Parts: sequence; structure tokens; C-alpha cells
Amino acid sequence: MFGLLSDVRWFAARTGSCSFSASRRARSGVPEFQLAPLPKEARVVICGGGIVGTSVAYHLSKLGWKDIVLLEQGRLAAGTTRFCAGIVSTVKHKSIESKMAAYSNRLYQQLEQETGIKTGYLRTGTISLAQTLDRFISLKRIVSRLSVMGISCDILSPKQLSEISPLVNIHDLVGAIRVPEDAVVSTPDVTHALATAAVHNGVTIHERTTVNHVLVQKDHVCGVETDRGSIDCEYFVNCAGQWAYELGMSNEEPVTIPLHPCEHFYLVTHPLRRPLQDNMPVIIDFDGRIFIRSWQGGVLCGGFEKNPKPIFTEGKNQQEIQNMQEDWDHFEPLLSSLLRRMPSMTICEILRLVSCPESFTPDMRCIMGEAPNIGGYFVLAGMNSSGLSFAGGAGRYLAEWMIEGYPSENVWPLDVQRFGALQSSRTFLRHRVMEVMPLIYELKVPRWDFQTGRQLRTSPLYDRLDAQGARWMEKHGFERAKFFVPSGRDLMALDQSKTFYKPDWFDIVGAEVKCCKEAVCVIDMSSFTKFELSSTGDQALTILQRLCSNSLDVPVGHIIHTGMLNERGGYENDCSVVRLSKRSFFIISPTDQQVHCWAWLKQHMPNDSNVLLEDVTWKYTALNVIGPRAIDVLSELSFVPMTADHFPSMFCKEMSVGYANGIRVMSMTHTGEPGFMLYIPIEYALHVYNEVMSVGQKYGIRNAGYYALRSLRIERFFAFWGQDLDPYVTPLECGREFRVKFDKGTDFIGLEALLQQRQKGISQRFTMFILDNHDTDLDPWPWWGEPIYRNGQHVGFTTSSAFSYTLERHVCLGFVSNISEETGEKLPVTPDFINRGEFEIEIAAQRFQAKARLYPFSALFTQKRRKDEMELSDFQGK
Repeated sequence: MFGLLSDVRWFAARTGSCSFSASRRARSGVPEFQLAPLPKEARVVICGGGIVGTSVAYHLSKLGWKDIVLLEQGRLAAGTTRFCAGIVSTVKHKSIESKMAAYSNRLYQQLEQETGIKTGYLRTGTISLAQTLDRFISLKRIVSRLSVMGISCDILSPKQLSEISPLVNIHDLVGAIRVPEDAVVSTPDVTHALATAAVHNGVTIHERTTVNHVLVQKDHVCGVETDRGSIDCEYFVNCAGQWAYELGMSNEEPVTIPLHPCEHFYLVTHPLRRPLQDNMPVIIDFDGRIFIRSWQGGVLCGGFEKNPKPIFTEGKNQQEIQNMQEDWDHFEPLLSSLLRRMPSMTICEILRLVSCPESFTPDMRCIMGEAPNIGGYFVLAGMNSSGLSFAGGAGRYLAEWMIEGYPSENVWPLDVQRFGALQSSRTFLRHRVMEVMPLIYELKVPRWDFQTGRQLRTSPLYDRLDAQGARWMEKHGFERAKFFVPSGRDLMALDQSKTFYKPDWFDIVGAEVKCCKEAVCVIDMSSFTKFELSSTGDQALTILQRLCSNSLDVPVGHIIHTGMLNERGGYENDCSVVRLSKRSFFIISPTDQQVHCWAWLKQHMPNDSNVLLEDVTWKYTALNVIGPRAIDVLSELSFVPMTADHFPSMFCKEMSVGYANGIRVMSMTHTGEPGFMLYIPIEYALHVYNEVMSVGQKYGIRNAGYYALRSLRIERFFAFWGQDLDPYVTPLECGREFRVKFDKGTDFIGLEALLQQRQKGISQRFTMFILDNHDTDLDPWPWWGEPIYRNGQHVGFTTSSAFSYTLERHVCLGFVSNISEETGEKLPVTPDFINRGEFEIEIAAQRFQAKARLYPFSALFTQKRRKDEMELSDFQGK
């Protein structure tokens, strides 16, 4: 096996470019990819001959597509792939990432049999260490998820760990988890096996061929231009790794692929006097920021330092990657962690410190999917040093996406359309990846807030709210207030309080929720995406009637809550639409839908100059004035009756508030509480806010943040896109059949799928759970992604959760499926199935009883309110 250690020796002996020798290829059975003439046309052109690009080529060809060309600017697998540490681990914090890694593991195991090429596959298992209780809980949450995925894993005490891996120092450990099925491979050999299988299936590979830019005609890929000529094509896949950003920007119509390379280090030692066994489990010490694996009797150790070194910010281009200059001072903290964790390594003789580039993304998740502005332009890049683990699964999902129009799993957390042009700044990327790289092994506590690249998008009220104690979170580059710290509280302590247990902001958010329910609060919701669609005739209405599952043919001023569905009936968008006039509409969508919703609308709009779609997010500041006294505040400011008789629910009026004209006032709040949304032209924002706060003083007004909003919407059983709703959830599955125009005689995208589903029955159902035996003060909290069990059988996952200050318990929302224990087939989920089951929610390997409901707990709300009224009357009587 031509392994990584021999690669390192090869590097030490060479000063030229990093290419594979002919004898190397002959031994592995991989054909030479000579400089043959390029074809004039192809169906698909893939740029990038690393493990990611070859995986895409392999899966496209396996699924039956022909005329596929893969272009590599250097030699196959001679980029970042060559330096990969060779670890395939399913211990990931996102469910979709674990699924990709699990598939990759299975694929790499069977490649040798399929191709005859030895890939160095060896099932060693991984052991992940925990030095703190929060880290241990984080790992146990992963165990809960992997177990229901069918991946064997164990929770280990320090003593058990020492019996399995006696070389590991356990004195500072709380515990560990072991995943026996994780593996190691030779990444270059896996790449060549994938390439060989792809060639066998008809793929053509050309090395030493540089893609200069992608040719576009009518907003769709029509070809690529290379240094050896042009190729006409229907699809292009950017798998260019660290150069994906430059390639995306090289087009006449740029494609934003926000990633940035950093130097990545690991060392390799000579064999020990008592050589380590090849099947020694890989040790991952998250708190020590290192991983350790056996390599030919010695050790390979790398990690993620606190002070990473971003490179190539100026866009420097290398055809193939050479080992960079050694920097022992920079690596020293990781070396110290190695020696603390495995003291016996002090006698090792170091062979080489390897330094190579690796690309990282702004949110630590890879980038895949179709570009929002160019049809047929697909991306798979930004692997955050997990390219080997993800390449197999990600290549499969992207191939399915290209062929079927969608992948077999929900990959929205990885979709390129989660980003916009605002993340393409070189300075932003350089600063963000310096924060991201250490976080790869940092504690993944709930609701992590990045510290770099902040204050990029702010509402006009930012400074005013900040001065009043706002603590901020970031969404799609927009600053949003989480909660407001009262004067006298320690701001720094709250900012740094990150735990899986009861957080320090608990009472603060509780007070904001109470004010929303009993008085009036103001929540700045300016980050919501806002579009205006207008036309000279009826075209705007016709387009929305085709796109929306609810009818938009309503009187002017009415607000319609609707989904925009795909052909499968799943949600591509969940929005509120206001009919401003007969020919114009105001569309309000979630913050992170700005790029995706725009692309979806443009994709289904005719090229008609009579239709205008405008992104007006920046034009309006949105204030949510929420609570029973909101009517009093706005009535006093506008001199207009705001009661239900004069201003019915789900209605919009353009009116004056204070001195400001043209305020779009809507009788809705997104939480079910009474109140109004104010969409204010941005120049009036400060004036209107000041007036609302001034008049509201007599009614007990205060600011509130998104944590209070989350608690309110979850206890009311309101689903939210990106958390509860996604392209694989239909209105019938989440209790929104009443928002579908089945009886209107109007065709819309997804109608046929919904009709079939209504006839057959739904296979999953959105359900509300209230935890029974959960101690809010002592037990770990549910956050999202916890397994749901019915009568001891796994039936789903939670999608969002929050503490309900009204019910004084935790509320979880999630989807329940009815899976046959005998056949594994999904059966219809009926109300009886929900109502007659005994449910549990598993939080960090501990199960808690839960009451399941298909409707909000309105009776409990009424009961709680009556109890409060009785207590208040008793108090007043005394």
C-alpha cells in the first residue's frame, strides 16, 4: 500500500511538483490520463480531480448518466486530497453530516472489491474524549443520534477507556464514546478507485487541464473554457476545493462560494520501539484539539490550533500543492496536547511535520447544491477538513440532486443558497475562518454565536437597542437581539454562558415572555426577507397562484399565510403574502430564505418585462408590537381604532404612526399572541420606535428578543421554515391542510403530490411534546435533534424546542413516523397512533416521558390563566 507515510518520505526526497509516478499508477491498476484531445461537448463537466470530484463522477455514472468529463488542473488526487489524514469518522454534530460519513464508510469498504484497487480500508473505530461535563453531554447527544441510525457506539468511563487504549492518559477525563465501525483509509488510493470505477462506467478524465471560466447563456450553463479549448455542456460541477471561490468569481455572472484556505498541520513519527498496532482506535481529543492515529507502527497526530494561519487571501493559484514550510512554533501547542494525552510519545522520533492547505467555510458546514443565479451550475466544496468523511455521501447526494432534481435527504444546512453575496468579501472570509478553524473541535454548545464578521447588516435601531442591553445573535449576516440584559446584570458573564443546562438568561427571557403576554413588547424583526412582486396586468397574481399552495386571489389588504411547494409537495418557502393592490404583493419570508426564495421565484417567473420582482428587505424596518396593550399603544399613536371590529386579524393597512406616513401595519405577530407588525420605511424607523416606546411607557412596554419569540411560537405549536419545515415536509404532515386551496379549482406546484398523499395517508406527522419528568434546573435541556421514542421504538426526531414559561415545562416539536417493526415500511400516521402511544424524548442518552399532542395545549393555557387570575384576586382581597 502506498500510504501517507511513504507520501511524506516521497515529499522529503523531492523538490518538484506533487504528481503520482507511473509505477505508482501501474501498481494500483489506475489507467493513465494522458493529454488526449478534449471532447467538443459533454453533458456534465466536473472541475476537480480530488476525492470530492471523483466521487461526483462515480455517482453520476453509477446512476446512469453518460458523457461526463472530469477536468483536473494538475494530476489526480495531487491537491489537498493527497495530504488527508485518512480518518473516516461519523462523530459529527449535524445529522446530515453523520449520514454522509456513514455512507462514505460503507462505500470505501466495498470499493476494493468493486475495482480491485487496494484502498487501505481498515476498521479501527474512533474514541472521542471528554474533559468536561458539557463535552461529555455533547458526545452523548451524538451517541443518541448515531444509535438510531444503526451505527454502533458505546459510552465509556475513564477506566473502561484505559482498558481499551492503555496508552491514553485518563487523569483529566470525564468519559468518552467509542464508534467501533469508524475506519481509516489511504485517501489517494480511494480517489483512484473512484476514478477507475467512473472511467469503467464511461467517464472521461483529463489531467493538466485548467478551467478558466464557465460559459453562460440565458442564465444557464452552456459550456466551459479551458486552457486547452472549450467544451459545450449542460451542467458544470465546481469541485475545485480551495480554488472553488476563485473559479466561481471568474464567471461573467459570479457564483458566490464562500470559503477560504488555512494551513493545516499534522506530524508523522518513526515507528515506536514497540510498534503500534494498525488497528489501534483513532483517538479524538476535542478539548485538546488533536486527533491521534496509528501509522505503520508510529503515530500521525494533527489538530486545529487556536491561532490558525489563513493563506492565499490574495487568490494565489497553485496547480498542485506542495508541502509548505514547517512551523514548529505554531504546532507546539498541539504537540504538547499529544504528549499530555499519550506520554509514551515523548520517546518518539519525529519523521516530518506536514503543512498543507485546507478550505473552511463561514459556518463550519460544507457547500453543495445549485447556484441561485445560474441554472446547471452545481457546487461541492468547502469540506472543513472532513473531505474524506463527507466525499462519498456528498457526492451521492449531489448526483441525485442533478439527476432527480433533489437529493434523497434534506441537505438545506449545506445548501449553497444559504449564503449570499454578502459572505463573499475576502476580508470577511479571512477573519471568519480564523474563528471557524479552532471551532471545528471547540465545544458545540447550543446556539453558538460567531464573533467575527459581525455588524455586517444592522437595522437603524441597532445602536439604540444595543445601548438598552441587547445581546446579539447573527442570522444571514443580520444582527438580531436575543434578549435584553437589565441594568445591573453582568453582561460579560451572560455573553460567555454557554451550556447544555439551564442558561443564565432563563429569568431574563421569562420576564420578556411575561410582558408579551400581559402588557406590550417591541421586537425588532427587520432581518426578515421582504420582496415586492408587481405587474402591469394580472401576471403577478397568476405567478403567485401557481407558486403558492394557498389562494392569493383575495381582496386588497388581506394577509395570506402560505407555502411555496415543490413537485413533491414539500416546502421550498413558508411565507406571509400581503395583497397591496390588484397588481402588487408584499412577500415576507424567513431571514435565511433571502437567496433561496429569490432563486425560487425567479426560476418560475416568465422573462416578461411586465413583471417586476424587487428585494426590499433593506427598505423596511420591521417592528413586532406584541401583547394585549399593543392596541392601546397604536390607537394612541395613529388616532385610528385598532380593535378587531375596525382592524380584523390578518389584515394590512397603510397608515400614519406618529409623524410618519406610509407605515404598513399588519394585524399579525408570528406567535399567535395579539399585536401588530409594523413595516416602516427605513428613514422613519427611529422616529416610530421612539414614539412607540414613549407612548408605551404607561402600558408597561419593554424590548424583547428572539429567544422570547421562540418560546412563544413553540408553545403555540407554530412551525418555522428551516427548523420544522423543509423541502421534505408537506402541509398535510404539519397540520396545515386548511392552508391549501384544494377546492379552489386552481392548479399549483405540488397539488398532484398532495392529492395523492391525502388519499394514501401521511407517513410522518408534526407533533407537540411536553416533557413530564424533566427537571429544568438539574437535567440537560432539549435543544433540537433529540430522538423520539413511542412505546420504546424510535419514531422520529425533534426539530425545535423551548421552555414554555406559560406551561412551566419544556416543549418540543418534531415529526413522528409509523414504521413497521416487521418490514421497516412507513405506514400512515393516524391521530390514534399519536394519542395512544407512550412517548419519550432522549436527551444525551437519557429518556424523559413526554405527552404528545396534535394541537396546541389551549386547555392548559386557559387553566394556567384562570389559576393566575385566582391568585391575583386572592392577593387583592388580602
